[in-house]
Amino acid sequence: KRMALTLIEENGTGVVEGTRGLSLMRRTQDAILVIEACFSAGVRDALLYPENLTGGFFDLSSGEAGEILDKLRRYQVRVAIVCEPASVAFSSRFMEIQSDDLRVFETRDAAREWLRT
Repeated sequence: KRMALTLIEENGTGVVEGTRGLSLMRRTQDAILVIEACFSAGVRDALLYPENLTGGFFDLSSGEAGEILDKLRRYQVRVAIVCEPASVAFSSRFMEIQSDDLRVFETRDAAREWLRT
């Protein structure tokens, strides 16, 4: 069985990375899985893919992104989401929720670069 979250260490910084193609958060409460993985690995950064998130995450009207981000922020976990171009249908205002602790990137390398800062 593949692990849904793995500690990846590159260039002296560690992040918890979701596994591409693997569902992780079926409900908003599952954000705790990311928090627990970060704490057990001693890191505060997570790199996730769309399939790791709830089905309604990118649709702001669902409220799922807000609930998940609220949990992650409470524990000061930063999240980079790697969405290849045209792979996800974002709600019209989704990109407005990007902040110091949430960013969306087109490539894993760009996401890792941001998480290193």
